[in-house]
Order: sequence, then C-alpha cells, then structure tokens
Amino acid sequence: MKRLLLNLAYVSIYVVFNIICSFSVVTAQNAEVKLTSITSLDRIGLNEPLFGELQVRIKAAKNEYESFQVVVGAISKNVLVTNAEISDLDSDISSVSSKNITLYRPEYVRVGRSSPRAQLPPGLYADPLVPFKNPETGEIIKPWRTYREFWPGPSITEGHEMYAIPFEVWKGQNQPIWVDVYIPEETPAGEYKGTFKVTLDDFPSPHAASTDKVITKEISIPVSLTVWDFTLPDRPTHRNHFGSVGRIAERFGVESGSVEYQQIEMNYCKMYAEHRLNPPFPKSLLPEMNEDGSLNIISQRHEALKQFIDEMKVGDFEIPRAPIRGLTDPHRELNSRDRQRCINYYRDYYKYVRDNNWDDRAYVYLYDEPNTAECYKRVIELSSMVHEAAPELRVLVVEQPYSQDPSWPHIGEAVDIWCPLFGFIDRDTTNSVIAQGDEVWSYTALSQRARVYHPNYEEVKNCDPPYWHIDNVMTDHRVPTWMNYQYGINGILYWSLTTKVEDDWHYPAFRIKFNGGGYFMYPGAICGINGPVSSIRLKNLRESMEDYEYLHLYEKIAGRDKVLKVVSKVAPNWWSTTNDPKVLFSAREIIAKEIEKLKK
Repeated sequence: MKRLLLNLAYVSIYVVFNIICSFSVVTAQNAEVKLTSITSLDRIGLNEPLFGELQVRIKAAKNEYESFQVVVGAISKNVLVTNAEISDLDSDISSVSSKNITLYRPEYVRVGRSSPRAQLPPGLYADPLVPFKNPETGEIIKPWRTYREFWPGPSITEGHEMYAIPFEVWKGQNQPIWVDVYIPEETPAGEYKGTFKVTLDDFPSPHAASTDKVITKEISIPVSLTVWDFTLPDRPTHRNHFGSVGRIAERFGVESGSVEYQQIEMNYCKMYAEHRLNPPFPKSLLPEMNEDGSLNIISQRHEALKQFIDEMKVGDFEIPRAPIRGLTDPHRELNSRDRQRCINYYRDYYKYVRDNNWDDRAYVYLYDEPNTAECYKRVIELSSMVHEAAPELRVLVVEQPYSQDPSWPHIGEAVDIWCPLFGFIDRDTTNSVIAQGDEVWSYTALSQRARVYHPNYEEVKNCDPPYWHIDNVMTDHRVPTWMNYQYGINGILYWSLTTKVEDDWHYPAFRIKFNGGGYFMYPGAICGINGPVSSIRLKNLRESMEDYEYLHLYEKIAGRDKVLKVVSKVAPNWWSTTNDPKVLFSAREIIAKEIEKLKK
C-alpha cells in the first residue's frame, strides 16, 4: 500500500511538473518569440504584424510536394535562430521521413519601383528561397567569415555571403522558414503528425549596453499532414514551355559549353523538373545538323538524351527551330537551298523522335509574336516546310487565334498550337480552333492587357489577367492552370525563368520596373551552389501544375462537367479569378475527396 501511494505521488509530481513546463514554454513563446504557420500562398512582411495559425495543417496526394511556412516572430526581444528542424511525420502504420522534407530561408528582395498594374506597393518582399543545405553536397551552407589561425598568419576565408542559418530576428520583426514536404508514392493514405522545432540563442549585441537573454532556448509547433489516397503522375499532364536557361555562364563565371557549364546547366534542368516543368534540352545532348540539313545522330548524345528524358520526367518538348540564319526574318528571302535544308532537317528530326516513341510529345516552336503582315507570310512559309517534311509534326506559334488585321494573310492552316497572351484570350475563338482539332496554350509576359483587336475589347479593355511579378499576389501564380482548364486550354508558355535583371539578388527587376519578370531562379553562386536557387513564385507555379493533375484525374473519373463546377469557384472566367487562398485550397480539397470517393 505504501509503495502504491508512493508511486501515485511520483505520478502526481510528474504530471504537475509537465503542466508547469508546458505553461512556461507557452508563456515564453508568447513573451519572447512566437511561431505561426502560414500557407504557401501567403507572404509576411519583415515588419508586418505577426499572423498565422498555431499549428501546421497540410494535405496532399502521393507523389506530390506540399509546402508551408513557419514564421519566427520576435515579440519582445531580439533573438538569434541557430537551428530549425522538422521531425519525421508519423502515422500509426507508416512515416514520411524528414529526408523527404527540405527547409529554406526566404530572403527579402527590393521592389523599388512598382511593376505596371502591380497589386502591392514598393518595399521588401520574400522571394528567393535559400536552402539550409547545399543540394549537391548535402552540407549546411556556412556563413561567410574571415579569420587568422595566428598573428601575423595568412587570412583564411570560408563560407558564403548568402546562407540560411543562423539568422537574427529583431524585436517586432519576422523571418519565415519555407518547408517543402514530398510524399513518396508508396506512402499509405492517412493522418501523419510531427513537430517543427526552432533553437534560439541570445542576440549578439557587441555595441549594446547589455545583450538580450533568451529564456526559452527551444520552441516548437505541431505539424499535421493528411495524405490522400491517390497518386499524381510522374510527368506533367499540362503541356508547358518555360524557356531556356539563358545567361547562366556569365553568372557563374564559367565558359559557355565547358564541363563546368554543362554541370550547372544540368542543375538548372533538374530544378525545372522538380517543379513539374519541362526542362529545356541541353544542346550537348541533341543531334547535329549536317550541311544539307539532315541530322547526324551521335550515339553517345542519343543515349544521354534518352536518360535525360526519363530522369527529368519530360512531358513534352520543343524540336529546335532549324538553325539557318535569317529563318524568322520576314524581310530576308529564303532561297531554294535553305528551303530544302529546312525540309531535310524537320523530316529527319521527326523520324528521330518517332523512332524513339517521342513523337506525341514533340512540337516545333515556329514563331514568336508575328505582329505584321510580313511576319504572317513568313509563318505560312515556314509552316509549309515543316508540314511538307512531316505532316504529323505540330507547329506552335505565339499568337492569338484571331488576326490583328483582316487584310493580313490567314494563318489558320499554318498553326496547330495557338499560344495567345493571357490578356488576348477569347473564349469563342478558343473554342472554335479547338473544335477544328488545334490546341491552345496560354502565354504571359510583362503586364499586357487586351488590344483593340480583341473580339470583345470594350468588355475586357480594363480587365487584368494574372501577372507574374513579385509585387503581385501569390494566387496570380497559382490560378492560371485553373483558368486554362475552364477554357479547354491544355498548355502554358512563359518566355524565361532566368532573364537578365538589374541585380540578381537585391533588385531583381527586368527593364527596371518588371519585378521578377522572366526571373524565377536566382543564381546560387553566392550560396556556393553550382546551380539555381528557387523562389516562392516558382514553388507556386509547381503547385499550380500539381493542381492541374487533380483536375485531370477527376475528369477521368467524373467527366469534364463535374470538374468545371469546382473550377468555377476558383476561375469562373478568364477575367475573374479568386485572390483568396482559402477558396483555392477548399476547391482543391473538394476535388481530392471526390477522387478518393469515386475511385473506390
């Protein structure tokens, strides 16, 4: 009996102790530092009042990435964050390993001048995502420092200018941490739980009278993951083209075409693929053109290209335009020799892709924005050569399926894939060319509204489609695949992810005022990474591509009309899309639950 009473006393003391400890942690978190959870569609300003939930809740399918952010808000003290980590996410029968979870620190970049038709004011915005670990080496990216082992010994430098951890958070300020969770295909459906933990230390204040002392050295926030019982396909269903890797050689100080360049280029291609975007084919993997236009298939290159297409999960790809000088110059006459070279080139290229069962993925990006009558004539001329060489080979032209001027030549027979700008989309003409067997993709660049030749110009002239700039809301990067589905559009094109900007890391503006325009990947040299650093906007493009997989899977089970009822909650028409993350997440969950229910 005495032993029983003694055990009960120990239990009581243990319970009371834990209650006290729990209370002290909560109090300390509220008094000094607070963690909140925000979604992938939220951004929090450096000096904005702290907001968010006190628990992370995310939901995803198998073979999907899902993201969230944990915001470290310094409430009453300056603090130094020395580490952040996440546990495995466990269910009763399985686990999502922390090895499948990647942490980043969003860096704030400057918007000095508003993009045209921006929704948000100038200021500092979280965009580039600095990884905690170098993706090539798996090692923590160390801060830059210089020191001497002895005096007057040589100066030793290590680390990098841009890194994720440790970081300071001043009183009244915020620093989000971005978290990518990948759910492997073999993960059983169900509920998974884990913990996100941040380690704190005293703020270094060498010039202050005293240093802020942090009472609570560790704080945490619970994480809940729902895994739905269906799997996203490996390859992107939504056709897409997001440009080449651009000016990477100069950004990394390497010679274009060198071994070093090719490794950096491959790391860029991997980032495309990781975000469900089709990577551009490196030239070093492609066939060469002979003098007569025929192809020279190099065995070693061919094997490397097959491996690239398989490992990068390429959905569809561009057959490079015939590399003949002046091909797209409407004022340069094509002689008979060049014409025959083009025919030989496209004939051999189509045979090459067909022999490898890639023909259903291939297209020719023939012409970009033919904005004159002469350009229209050249489109017809070039398309006739492609179709003479390979009638089945589809031709893409970045143009709307209605003419700027009725007096110009009609290019309808020359185009297989129309690609109008977001601002130029018209439902009736889109439906018309789709009914004829053509495809329609959509395309965005800068901040372009409808032109006067739009069939419904008076109705839409003051309407804005989504614009992909840093100073636009994040839903603008997420809704376009929903818009495309609403209009039967099956692809999306963007001109660049790596264009030249004013300052790669501090003022990433194209032509001074298009903030982040054509620029979604930051060069990782400043972090010691031989490749790109992602961005919040790029992550949301990935989420948009994954959303389309939900729509496609649901359509296969329930039919297009059922899908449209849900899509209309997000994008009832091209010019009226939601800016509310809750609406989008709710629509996504409705579709997920329907897929689960109907697939059984």
